[in-house]
Amino acid sequence: MSPQSSEQHTLDAPALDKLFAAAITYRDRAYAPYSKFRVGAALLGSDGQIYGGCNVENASYGAGICAERTAITKAVSEGQKKFLAVAVTSDIPSPAISPCGICRQFLREFLEPHVPIYFISGTYSSTLNSGGYPDWLDDRTGEEAKKHVKMMTMEEVLPESFGPDHLGLAVTDQK
Repeated sequence: MSPQSSEQHTLDAPALDKLFAAAITYRDRAYAPYSKFRVGAALLGSDGQIYGGCNVENASYGAGICAERTAITKAVSEGQKKFLAVAVTSDIPSPAISPCGICRQFLREFLEPHVPIYFISGTYSSTLNSGGYPDWLDDRTGEEAKKHVKMMTMEEVLPESFGPDHLGLAVTDQK
């Protein structure tokens, strides 16, 4: 993964911090009694709302659901199908985790190729500056940022992917 320049980010530092904080909040709500692997996801909808979800495990392991799919399902059930950014986090300190294969495909259904997906390590800094967010978010290409967050676009996360456009649909076409 190559570092991304701050010019490629469309969200300012306070907005990113809010998205990251939401992902962390949802991670803390995860139900993971079997794996102890808590994951949270937050999606920024085109309506400006943040939709989130956590992983929910089940004694019948295959019946569990990942945080990313929970968040998308929640957003779609509330009428939102277009997203501007995604944040995913777990308890793992470093490196930050990325979505599993099925979640990548699920995200692909609703994300444009250029949409940023942020992978947040479990060590995300909560030390805030006077603006209310960590100083290093102002320079997301710096060494401190690399300790906490990786960013990739949907296209980088799932290259050469199959999606609704291959079937002649756009997400906005779906009823």
